[in-house]
Amino acid sequence: MTTIPALELDGASRTYDHGPEPVTALAPTTLQVPAGHLVVVAGPSGSGKSTLLALLGGLDRPTGGRVAVEGQDLADLDAAGLARLRRQVIGYVFQELNLLPGLTALENVALPLELDGVGARTAAGLARDALDRVGLGGHLDRFPAELSGGEQQRVAVARAMVGDRRIVLADEPTGSLDRATGDRVVAILRGFCDRGGTCVMVTHDPRHRAVADLVVDLTDGRVTRVTPRGRDPEVAR
Repeated sequence: MTTIPALELDGASRTYDHGPEPVTALAPTTLQVPAGHLVVVAGPSGSGKSTLLALLGGLDRPTGGRVAVEGQDLADLDAAGLARLRRQVIGYVFQELNLLPGLTALENVALPLELDGVGARTAAGLARDALDRVGLGGHLDRFPAELSGGEQQRVAVARAMVGDRRIVLADEPTGSLDRATGDRVVAILRGFCDRGGTCVMVTHDPRHRAVADLVVDLTDGRVTRVTPRGRDPEVAR
């Protein structure tokens, strides 16, 4: 029996028509991510990491090829369908966090559920569970300004995982954190995958390659290497 990948790029590419010459942000890329895998996407600035993540999450459309989430071709979804996919299946952790300053930690995490029509009481319960999983069960009523940078990041991760979401896309989730706090955030994402979830994480930190099931290296918009766990020469050194 064929298992459907959680995420799939089938020759997917993205070109921008800026200036006199088109700019290729991502060359045709084929990649399958099985459910339960933590994938690290690595490469220098401008290599196409964020573009790849945006295509996987339906935040951008490929100019060529195909992107599928749990077998669903994203080209078949309109804007409302893509928004529903992001509310129900895919959680996104942005570099800027995008927490709403006027909402508490609990309210920030519950918000995507309420936008999807979940009742306030149920949404609050699920948000409380998600915050417990990231170690913030005692900070439910605090506003973002009352939290440290690492705590804010964990709220963002809880929001991405809340409810029945099965996929988390994280864009440099440890970029502004100290080493210990960054390691804690990565451990939370690793635990999410160990429980059956799927995560694709963009990172500049080579230490995080060691916890990945798959490492995808990008240079100048092209995949230069895809390495399964235990075979990464960057970790072996």
